Amino acid sequence: MTTESRLFQELNENLEGSVCRSKLRKRPSCSAGLDAENTPNELIQKWSPPHKKALVTFRGKENEENPFIIARRPRKRRESTAGLCWDSLPDELLLGIFARLSLQDLLRTSRVCKRWHRLAFDESLWQSVDLVGKAQLDAELGQVLSAGVMRLRCPHTCIGQPSFKSTQELRVQHLDLSNCTVETSVLEDILSRCSHLQNLSLEGLVLSDSILHSLAQNSEIVRLNLCGCSGFSSESLAEMLKSCSQIQELNISWCDFTSLHVQAVANTIPSSVTQLNISGYRQNLTMEDVKGIVGRCPDLTNLDLSDSILVTTDSFPILQQLSSLRHLGLSRCYQIHPASLTDLENFLVLQTLEVFGLIQDSYLPLLCKGQPNMQINTQPFSSVARPTTSSRKDRTLWGMHCHLVYKQ
Repeated sequence: MTTESRLFQELNENLEGSVCRSKLRKRPSCSAGLDAENTPNELIQKWSPPHKKALVTFRGKENEENPFIIARRPRKRRESTAGLCWDSLPDELLLGIFARLSLQDLLRTSRVCKRWHRLAFDESLWQSVDLVGKAQLDAELGQVLSAGVMRLRCPHTCIGQPSFKSTQELRVQHLDLSNCTVETSVLEDILSRCSHLQNLSLEGLVLSDSILHSLAQNSEIVRLNLCGCSGFSSESLAEMLKSCSQIQELNISWCDFTSLHVQAVANTIPSSVTQLNISGYRQNLTMEDVKGIVGRCPDLTNLDLSDSILVTTDSFPILQQLSSLRHLGLSRCYQIHPASLTDLENFLVLQTLEVFGLIQDSYLPLLCKGQPNMQINTQPFSSVARPTTSSRKDRTLWGMHCHLVYKQ
């Protein structure tokens, strides 16, 4: 046998062996063929009865007689609780809820999330704020004023740096800063941002010409209390009185005034003033000044000239020109003789008279008997333009209540 025929025979044997081996391999079972068929599995599952979940039974050593079963409760769908989620509530509804919170609770609410922080400082919630009892106000004051507050009451408070974040004007209309401890520069910064003031009390503060120039920009101011103030010139005072032509109540008693300041008041006080307290000027308030005031303000109903020793009984005919005068203060006007007080019976509409220091207590019943329609020495403190009178124990602000109140 030749070499070529021998190689051909070996190749043929190898091919036959491989074919045999492939035939001997395990054929796929019938079940595998069935799995590959197009069976409606979804339909079968739908019509088949539900499978029972296996419950796990435990028998503890202590509870061999009483086995207990643990089973997992099915989770509730999120759609069923979506109506109770706070995030799904509209802003209007959340603002209505926040409007019923106290000041402290509203501040706590603002820390929950960004959205609640934005809503908690919505200007509709900060219309009126009472911070009486808060000893120190720094950045908080700037935040409250910037939140759009319209009524703010914080007398007898130590004010630091309000730290305003913008130069926008403030919306405040009624502001009580009486007897606060505050630097003049800080007060200038606050009042320079105000142009809508209607009621303002700066009692006992050190002011400046710049502050009075800022007050002159508030043409709608109605009540102004500058009792015991100092630090401004007579020229700035005159400018302010000329600009604020709608003032009805003005309290400029016991200020650090010279005769020039008093003359500026007498010459420029607006005719709209119906209540005026210009007491405490001893030798600086003259009869000519009284004539000027009466001439410019014919509708005065409340006038306090107390502690002015240059006012005499000659002022009675001048004051009698005030046909609407109901309250008159002449306490410690020592040039007025007690016997001449009986002449006040010619003041037909006068209701109250304050003459502390002019008459003795023993003479008061006789004077009251001679003036049966007049109350005498019933109000030792003037209430002109003051935000809260001494006779009231509530926390009102010119008769208005504040919604957000600070509580210690």
